[in-house]
Amino acid sequence: MKRFLFIIVLVSMIVVCFAQTDFSSTSFGTSSAYLYSGTLADAERLMIKTYIWGQVARPGLYIVPDDTDLLALVSLAGGPKEEAKLSRVRIIRPTRDGDEKIIWVDLREYIETGDEDLIPIMKPNDTVVVSGTLYAAFIKFTQFLSNAAIALSIYNMLVNM
Repeated sequence: MKRFLFIIVLVSMIVVCFAQTDFSSTSFGTSSAYLYSGTLADAERLMIKTYIWGQVARPGLYIVPDDTDLLALVSLAGGPKEEAKLSRVRIIRPTRDGDEKIIWVDLREYIETGDEDLIPIMKPNDTVVVSGTLYAAFIKFTQFLSNAAIALSIYNMLVNM
């Protein structure tokens, strides 16, 4: 009985520690990087698929007009989280030869200077990665250790019953 309770508690703790909050997925039947969308002032809009991952409020796939810049995409994703490292935002851009080009953007400098030349325009299939700060990684690690300590305490309690 003790082992059965222990296993249930341990599995529950593992699920809580590693659970994801959003499993939304979207599939598209087209292989084109461009999509067309309705009309805007009687003009068709060329739409592109872009991805944003990391320390933003709502990471995922976004279909945006082809003239969307990085700042607009981050804003569409709900803005950066408090632990976002805005001084090193990475754009992974596929090239025609199948490789990838990495573009580093300093959004912190844009915030300080307002220089719009620092903000690149998004291209089809760009992936934006907003990394977290070292402090955010430390907090995540300490939360993991805290959960592990709770699981060990419960195990100890069950063993000593």
